[in-house]
Amino acid sequence: MQAQPTLLFCLTTFSLSAFSVAHAESGLASYYGYGKAARSGELTCAHRTRPFGSVLKVSYGGRTIQCRVNDRGPFIRGRIVDLSVPAARALGMMSAGVVRVSVE
Repeated sequence: MQAQPTLLFCLTTFSLSAFSVAHAESGLASYYGYGKAARSGELTCAHRTRPFGSVLKVSYGGRTIQCRVNDRGPFIRGRIVDLSVPAARALGMMSAGVVRVSVE
């Protein structure tokens, strides 16, 4: 009878840890002015593995934006996210082109 409470505890702990772990990454971001069309002015991005429609928090230089994943990429080594032009403008990275960001 001792196995049932232990099993329940293990399953509960695993379930909670799966939901509470935030997948944060840091690396280079660039922007693109082509690809899938989004609503005018919508902040969108391309990510290799995050599900389509998920919302990412992207931070750079004291600014944080939320953008929706609507494409795959980037396909250049070392880059973790490609931002749409409106998202890059909101983040303040247009003049730099490629910047180091944090993504959650």
